[in-house]
Amino acid sequence: MPRIAVLDKDKCSKQECGYVCIKACPGVRMGDETILKGEDDFPVISEILCTGCGICPKKCPTGAIKIINLPEEKGTLVVQFGVNSFRLFNQALPRESAVVGLIGANGIGKTTTLKILSGQLVPNMGKYKENFSFDSIMQFFKGVPEIQNYYRKLASGLKVSFKPQNVDDVPKLFKGKVNALLKKMDERKKFAEAVKLFELENFLDSDVADLSGGELQRVSVCAAWMKKADFYFFDEPSSYLDIEQRLNMARLIKGLAVEGKFVVVVEHDLAVLDYLCDYVHVFYGVNGAYGVASGLKGVRNGVNEYLQGFLKDENMRFRENDIKFEVRAASEAKKSSVAYSYQELTKKYARFDLECDAGAIRVGEVVGIIGPNAIGKSTFVKMLAGVEAPSSGTVEQKMKVSYKPQYVKSDFNGTVAELVSSSKVNLGVMEDLKKRLSVSELLDKSVKHLSGGELQRVSIALSLSQDADVYLFDEPSAFLDVEQRLQFSHILKQRIESGEKTCFVVDHDIVLVDSVSDRLMVFEGESSVRGKANAPASKRDGMNAFLKRMNVTMRRDKDTGRPRVNKTGSQLDEEQKQAGEYFYRER
Repeated sequence: MPRIAVLDKDKCSKQECGYVCIKACPGVRMGDETILKGEDDFPVISEILCTGCGICPKKCPTGAIKIINLPEEKGTLVVQFGVNSFRLFNQALPRESAVVGLIGANGIGKTTTLKILSGQLVPNMGKYKENFSFDSIMQFFKGVPEIQNYYRKLASGLKVSFKPQNVDDVPKLFKGKVNALLKKMDERKKFAEAVKLFELENFLDSDVADLSGGELQRVSVCAAWMKKADFYFFDEPSSYLDIEQRLNMARLIKGLAVEGKFVVVVEHDLAVLDYLCDYVHVFYGVNGAYGVASGLKGVRNGVNEYLQGFLKDENMRFRENDIKFEVRAASEAKKSSVAYSYQELTKKYARFDLECDAGAIRVGEVVGIIGPNAIGKSTFVKMLAGVEAPSSGTVEQKMKVSYKPQYVKSDFNGTVAELVSSSKVNLGVMEDLKKRLSVSELLDKSVKHLSGGELQRVSIALSLSQDADVYLFDEPSAFLDVEQRLQFSHILKQRIESGEKTCFVVDHDIVLVDSVSDRLMVFEGESSVRGKANAPASKRDGMNAFLKRMNVTMRRDKDTGRPRVNKTGSQLDEEQKQAGEYFYRER
């Protein structure tokens, strides 16, 4: 069976561990060169001589080694970054006049694929010591006309527009006003139209360095949209955006395909991905080790196969269990006793006012919180957590609160293991969460060196493992992939219901909010000016009011039960609007 060996050099302690992997390897003991010291002093594992015994990963004290048996039908090796490093199989391709989505877990090649398709990274077919040109790539893929034609177009100089994943880097690349940045990018002469469509009027004269995450995201997507190109690539365009902004962004990106362009999108918000895309490539593999791209699939079938963990055309099962959605009537609400309550609250700042209706939450209940950005959702949660004092009204103080803030800091000096040991947590719950949120593999990493997704998972584990009565989560889906978001939803529901706890969750992923919530709080008002927090209402009433304001309807997928946003103007969209049923119909 083919296998790969991956060494994470960031984790490897080299001489400090005494090269225990080399000493413990049965092949080395028998005289084979199965593991050697490389030129850079790091171990080099021979994938040909390795028998897959699994001893070196177990003996490695930092978990730096992965030995993985590959599926037989993995496809064509497209790129490998070096010895014992990540590799990507199969070439995903755009399609003219269509939006193609890339769906899959973090760390299995989606961003790498975007870089290949945009010409930033040239495939090497595993020969990482050689330099490949577009001509040599076309020769390698002789007999595969779709791939040959794509690289022929790239080689001919067709223009590419690329929106990168990490918009936080934009201020490092451009110094100046938003106005100047957008005019510099305006190759399609759409400046005035774009400012209105992307709702940028209020911060055109602001310095790029002073923008919030959501403002940076809108500016970045807008800049890519304004460029005159043949191929458009968007890497996680919905991050930091509220639900309404996400759907607006999706419509604008989809408009590029209507104009006849090639559009490819990486996205972890299932509702946005489903609404935006015509086709998808499903990616599977092992984080940081390898990734495999499936063939092109219609968006509904592709998303459903991803959730089911089984690719029908490839006859490939890549996950043991289905990701399932609990289908229950949206009008159902818990009939348990009230656990936590708060009076009418107000919070007044120099330029923003928030008013909150009185409300209560019941034992074993999760209340979802939805609404636009800059409308007071985080402020409300901070008042419940005791981080902010209300200007008027009082919050019940007798309950123990666990709070996961919107922006998670990484200023702890030490490893994740040291952070966990210094925190007041329920050890039994933490041990379970280490496994289910894949925190165990992060224990030896410095907290300051964690990625956004890693830091989010650690923060969720620390918050959920505290012994508290009320749990407060502000945007827990940020930086998490689809599987991690839905895993969080299942873990949270189980923790709250089994422990008879209560919870408030603020998030912009409508699939996660639907999955986790028993009731909803809808925030209204004028962003950055005034906000109004309505009392918790039934999920049906809350979601219906929210979706009606956005002029959007939703349905349930008949096979998986997942929420889907109806295409605007479709028969079902019109029928639900006429019936006043913007949220999915009960069964």
